[in-house]
Amino acid sequence: MFSETPPLQPIKPGYHVNILDDGQLGTLKEATLEILEQTGVHCPSEKALGIYAEHGAKVDLTSQIVRMTPEFVLEAMSHAPRTYTMGARSATHDLKLDGTALYCATDGCGVETIDFKTRQRRNSVKDDIADMARVADYLSSIGFYWPIVSAQDYPTVAPLHELDAAFNNTVKHVQTETVMGEKPGRYAVEMARVVAGSDVIMRQRPPLSLLVCCIAPLAQDKDGIESALAFAAAGLPVGFMSMANTGSTAPATIAGTLVVGDAEIVSAMVLIQLACPGAPVFHSLMPGIMQPHTGAYLATAWEGTLLYAVGAELAHNWGVPTLAGVFATDAQVPGWQSGGDAASSLLLTALVGAETGSGLGLLESCTLLYPEEILLDSDIYHRVRIEVSGLDTSPEALALEVIKEVGPRGHFLRQKHTRTHMRKLRFSDLTCQPSAGGGYRDPVEVAREKVSWILEKHHPQPLETAQQTELAHILSAAEKEIDQCR
Repeated sequence: MFSETPPLQPIKPGYHVNILDDGQLGTLKEATLEILEQTGVHCPSEKALGIYAEHGAKVDLTSQIVRMTPEFVLEAMSHAPRTYTMGARSATHDLKLDGTALYCATDGCGVETIDFKTRQRRNSVKDDIADMARVADYLSSIGFYWPIVSAQDYPTVAPLHELDAAFNNTVKHVQTETVMGEKPGRYAVEMARVVAGSDVIMRQRPPLSLLVCCIAPLAQDKDGIESALAFAAAGLPVGFMSMANTGSTAPATIAGTLVVGDAEIVSAMVLIQLACPGAPVFHSLMPGIMQPHTGAYLATAWEGTLLYAVGAELAHNWGVPTLAGVFATDAQVPGWQSGGDAASSLLLTALVGAETGSGLGLLESCTLLYPEEILLDSDIYHRVRIEVSGLDTSPEALALEVIKEVGPRGHFLRQKHTRTHMRKLRFSDLTCQPSAGGGYRDPVEVAREKVSWILEKHHPQPLETAQQTELAHILSAAEKEIDQCR
């Protein structure tokens, strides 16, 4: 027997903020266009270089540097769709990226986990991805699933096994950030086609999307670009992410970091529009800031979370949806730091109108899974969801007649209005939970119990047997072909 996946509860802001004004956005856009024309980006893919050159970009085959005029960039980007749907196995869990709601995903692709039973730290395996997919499927805060850790027990084609674990354990949309290369990309597309049921449905409601990380500063990854071209040709959404690091792989200013990251992303989106005009793409700016004493990448330095929200504004200025950074934390264990890091990034990205965001569930700069962290992050998600939804000032909410009836020094508990509306108030199911010995329980302990309950009780609708069999055949074929090429 399977259990129903709860409906999604996306963040729908009742009000918005602007961090940058039109003049600042224009200045940043002009700076990006100047870098693309005068400095260019490095692209080591012969296939991609051929596409750029065929359409009129200036390509130096020796240095593999691509330069493009502002007119060239703007014309290509004019074909990118502003809105589209990321589909799911369950149609009720499709994500319409139209700017009215923010949908969030788990983080990925961590390399270690705290074993839920032994509490020992170890390398992650495919079963961890499957378990966390079921947890993510149950949570109304999770709009789509990133394979949260890596399938290190299948080293040859780990990204495809990560997709297999995800598709078999959630009815929600799946986004991969690890399928790199033309051949793995082709097999991933085949897996998406099996899940969708047909080419037509796969294009209308794509159950899979791809995120490709650029190489800072100002470079593309050969395998990433070629997998992106395979996805785009099949109609699957493709996004590009910059993780430029302020002070090391980007200038030591926030504005300079924005320009470097934006140029990387835009150059890749231009390529996709040249190859497949109208293909769904998205923009993802997730820079870090270098810790000056250690050189470490900090995902949540004080000014770091501002970059995520501004990245969303840049995406919209280019006319495409965004994948914003949310919840990413440098904390080592669940607690004060992870909570503080999460709240500000999510709040800002929601208020600027981001369509999607990723980052729930991992610690140590997106490398370590504590299974209970996803419940703690989900709790913060719902707090922000409620805070940004706006305030009801209807006559029923103002309750003037009730206030008049109770009067000075009265009590509202006996009022029918109180009984009705207290049931509508929303409270955390992790915090302020009574302890048998008095006081309140530790929210981390409560979260751990809830993860255990979900893993025991929640079993999403499985793929059909024929689909499971076909995915297994695809994995087997991929392993044979890729092994032979090594």
